[in-house]
Amino acid sequence: MEQGTNGPAKKFKAGAIRANVWKNIVENGEYYTVSLDRSYKDKEGNWKNTSTLRANDLPKATLVLGEAFKFVTMQPEDGK
Repeated sequence: MEQGTNGPAKKFKAGAIRANVWKNIVENGEYYTVSLDRSYKDKEGNWKNTSTLRANDLPKATLVLGEAFKFVTMQPEDGK
């Protein structure tokens, strides 16, 4: 398996919540995967990312995942 590019094919963000869509190229075609994370600042003020969400993050996660789903399902099959 090889990733389509060095970065995500598409990014969706709502506040500190981000969904990245990745295009994966395989021998017989391609498929998409989605990563979800939340950004925050640690005690020293450095930006970090986590996959752990708080209850108040869930509406934003729902929003960005919905947008990611629309993006993936609107792509042509096998890049055609």
